[in-house]
Amino acid sequence: MAQVSLHDLRKSFGAHEVIQGVDLDIADGEFCVFVGPSGCGKSTLLRMIAGLEDVTSGTVDIGGQDVTQAEPSKRGIAMVFQSYALYPHLTVRENIGFGLSLARKPKAEIAQEVEKVADILQLGPLLDRKPKALSGGQRQRVAIGRAIVRDPGVFLFDEPLSNLDASLRGQMRIELTELHARLGATMIYVTHDQVEAMTMADKIVVLNGGRIEQVGTPMDLYEKPATPFVAGFIGSPKMNLFEGPVAEKQGCDIYGIRPEHLTVSDDEGRWQGTVRHVERLGADTILHIEGAEIGTFLARIEGHRNYRPGAVVYATPDTSREFRYTSADGRLPA
Repeated sequence: MAQVSLHDLRKSFGAHEVIQGVDLDIADGEFCVFVGPSGCGKSTLLRMIAGLEDVTSGTVDIGGQDVTQAEPSKRGIAMVFQSYALYPHLTVRENIGFGLSLARKPKAEIAQEVEKVADILQLGPLLDRKPKALSGGQRQRVAIGRAIVRDPGVFLFDEPLSNLDASLRGQMRIELTELHARLGATMIYVTHDQVEAMTMADKIVVLNGGRIEQVGTPMDLYEKPATPFVAGFIGSPKMNLFEGPVAEKQGCDIYGIRPEHLTVSDDEGRWQGTVRHVERLGADTILHIEGAEIGTFLARIEGHRNYRPGAVVYATPDTSREFRYTSADGRLPA
């Protein structure tokens, strides 16, 4: 496998710079997830690593080699896209082995490699089917198998699960994580879904406006988000962030507290408010509360609570889990 290093990587379309000086090291065998909202530059950055997008300036190193100007086929990478891009007239067996056939590998070698990959992905019983006879999850596994059979140094995934329904996405997250553990491969994965990032990554790279906001493990980003952007993006539901008088009372510019770190009472607490909306999720209840002095915020309560819109409640933050952003650039104090 291979380490990936990006050095002051930039990409411009005319006068618009969409990737703004990215420096990043991804270790050999690491599962790294690029996450951020639409338009943040995550897919563009992935395509620059793949060689599908020209680099305006900076360098891309893979396995210790500068591949900035190298063709995609010379970079030792394999890419899995959002669309499965399978050949409808070929069987699963032929789709997986297609790249090896193009490379004119011996038929016996192709058959052996396809069988090995099919075993890893539990596709053995499906090898003689055409794509139209497969479910969405099975088609995605075939696309992944086509990447694995090339034995790349780095796997690149561009939102591969976004076309699947919610239950199948959950299943495929587990399968991809287990696949990474079996292969020990370097994987770079792009998603806008912070739940995917939190549940799959060794390391998360949060992107915003073509820049890296923060890099860290999932729990690093949850427990100590460096900026209000990260605080509002990582976590579900997102962190409550307050400016104005609430923040000023806390001696900061932006004050944050996660919904799950608020205690809700019918009798007393720091903030009084009125319940506007209730999300009953079974294991949790999420209250949308209109504070008398602080505006709208969310509180997450374990289990089922029979609150209804219009109820008056009191919320108290866990003072050990508060965040105060005070520096000029909006980052946590060192």
